[in-house]
Amino acid sequence: MGNDNNNNTPGKGLGYGGGHGRNKGGGFGVGGYCICSKCGTKVPHRQGVKCTTIKCPKCGHTMIREELLKK
Repeated sequence: MGNDNNNNTPGKGLGYGGGHGRNKGGGFGVGGYCICSKCGTKVPHRQGVKCTTIKCPKCGHTMIREELLKK
């Protein structure tokens, strides 16, 4: 037995596409806007603050990330 350096051990490694790359985990990075899907008001996105925790300053509706509205 000993130290086997090939990655053929079952249950180890990430496999094909198993990594959590950008946007697969939901993070859109720095910049962009939070937008109200009800009235269209845009506010700059603040790093570390989820858009869904912000209420629209005009109508009070929950904001969403601009990138999600475009899908």
